[in-house]
Amino acid sequence: MSVADELKNIASRIPAKISEKKGIYEFEVLVAERKAFLSKQKLVYLAKFRVDEANKEVRFTEMLKESGAGVSSGGIDSDMSPGFGFKKESYNTMAGSRTGGIEEQSNLFGKKYQYNFDFGAIRKEFESKSKQQGYKFSYKVTGIGL
Repeated sequence: MSVADELKNIASRIPAKISEKKGIYEFEVLVAERKAFLSKQKLVYLAKFRVDEANKEVRFTEMLKESGAGVSSGGIDSDMSPGFGFKKESYNTMAGSRTGGIEEQSNLFGKKYQYNFDFGAIRKEFESKSKQQGYKFSYKVTGIGL
């Protein structure tokens, strides 16, 4: 089994939606979701990897993405403007490795989600499987150049 197949198996066990375009594999997992009157907000873990056969290297990047849509009253505590609105934000973990659960980032998302998702464990499993297959594992700061 190829290293790409082994890594896709890891993602499928999470379970995650997996897609591939031009040799870059992408998967995402819904981490948390909030529903209120006529509005919905989601927090998604998004990761990408590429297997470079010529250099025997796996390149990996990840991020958290928050999006929301719906009708809002536009109150002081609301993140959305009055009336119909759409808001999309993202927080990038690419500035360096993080460990532990995403729960530690609750201040970035206004403490609005309740979840327990350990993305550090996913990255470690990808790194371990890559090295078992004889590949170097590179955690990239940006998705560019995967």
